[in-house]
Amino acid sequence: MTGTLKPSASMSLAGKICLVTGAAGGIGLAAAQALAGAGARLMLSDVDEARGRQVVADFHALGLDARFMACDVTNAASVEALVARAVEEFGRIDCAVNNAGVETRHAKLADHDDAEFDRAIAVNLKGVYLCMKHELRQLLAQGGGVIVNVASVAGLGGAPTLGGYSASKHGVMGLTRTAAIEYAKRGIRVNAVCPSYTNTDMVQRMLERNPGLREALVNASPMKRLGEPEEVGLAVAWLCGDESSFINGQGLALDGGLTAW
Repeated sequence: MTGTLKPSASMSLAGKICLVTGAAGGIGLAAAQALAGAGARLMLSDVDEARGRQVVADFHALGLDARFMACDVTNAASVEALVARAVEEFGRIDCAVNNAGVETRHAKLADHDDAEFDRAIAVNLKGVYLCMKHELRQLLAQGGGVIVNVASVAGLGGAPTLGGYSASKHGVMGLTRTAAIEYAKRGIRVNAVCPSYTNTDMVQRMLERNPGLREALVNASPMKRLGEPEEVGLAVAWLCGDESSFINGQGLALDGGLTAW
């Protein structure tokens, strides 16, 4: 398991039950590490069952409490079963991190591949919708909780050559803000993290397909670097905790200042 930044001593999720989708790698894994580091017990999921079970084995080797269930977030029955399993295993869900997502290839909108557009909407948007729908039902039944969706800076503004991806992440922000308003009085907070390009397998695939993109991205960043998954993971853990108790309906940009231009 890769190293992870440690939560501050004041960040505590001791005994909290956290569900994380897309947890087999990248930001999902980093979020799981940060949550576990703050004392949370974990229900992890991913479509990659082999990698997901290895992640859980790694957590167990460190004495951490984590369970795994394969889940396809585009399938309503699969998502409903995941939420039910988490409740069966732990009795409740205190925090849910909806991270599962896919990328699209770079192309201007007129040249966008229809199948890739459909897949981005199915996984990145409908997948978050289905997860939120079933998570919210559980949070309502138990009297409250926290949801953190993984969106993107591409969901805060235009993203040239990433039309389908951007559309899906704008949709995630719409769901986040709407649910935050709808359920605030019921003890439920809903926020999103919005990373820019981050050193994950997904981004590495994009960089390999587009020579020169890394240099362009670094030059465009005020901090002159990409983000690290651990940095996003710590933000997720913070949004799950009581330290962020009055933050609701927000999209937290983790972009090194990119959106400040």
